[in-house]
Amino acid sequence: MRHNGLKQLASQRTTAINAWLSSDSGYVAEVLGHCGFDAVTVDLQHGQFGIDAVPRLLQAISATPAMPWVRCSGNDMAELNKLLDMGAYGVICPMIETVEQARQLVSATRYAPLGRRSFGPARGLLYGGSDYLAHANEEVLVLAMIETQDGLKNAEDILQVPGLDGIYIGPNDLALSLGISPATPWQESVLADHIHDLLELCQRYEKYSGIFCGDLAMAHAMQSAGASLVTPGNDTQLMRSEAMQRIQMLREAS
Repeated sequence: MRHNGLKQLASQRTTAINAWLSSDSGYVAEVLGHCGFDAVTVDLQHGQFGIDAVPRLLQAISATPAMPWVRCSGNDMAELNKLLDMGAYGVICPMIETVEQARQLVSATRYAPLGRRSFGPARGLLYGGSDYLAHANEEVLVLAMIETQDGLKNAEDILQVPGLDGIYIGPNDLALSLGISPATPWQESVLADHIHDLLELCQRYEKYSGIFCGDLAMAHAMQSAGASLVTPGNDTQLMRSEAMQRIQMLREAS
């Protein structure tokens, strides 16, 4: 089976850099995959598309060196099975708050004896290789999103669920859950302490840790703090930021 490059980076304690696809464009997905990102995540939860668009987006990413990841819309076994069968090598599941929910996630994403994932990998065989079944449980990364107070409270127990690779921190929803505006600079509130606590938990239990970062400064800080993976904004944020910067430079020069 094709090896998961992000697992190798994690073993080397090198922070992976992840792109985030919120637009329904195979071309954008392919461009991002050729930019040097280690992974490109198709965002089915908040992205502007439905599940029928996911196969062609994963196909576009699969034509690049980046690993194809997805964020599912929820902890649903049928959807998770489909996304993995489509060839996703990493799954980020939103709103995991309890050990039981984490166990359900593992059950849906792991073949027996670890879980109850149904066999029918379709594109998984094409992209992963003919021995996909034998190695999928060890190559596919499965992360539970911690983005609520309950998830925060149960994070240590969640991290110990067998078959779960780690967590992905959603700072905006976590801020909302804590009564903090997402517009508040992350480092100027109690949110920063909670984020660092979660990263330390992952290091203690030797688990994978990912986080969405609102800007480059936050991505640098999370990289320095030992995050396994950082997402420095989504596709539209990157495009908007670069466009505004170029416009400003031209306006100032005129």
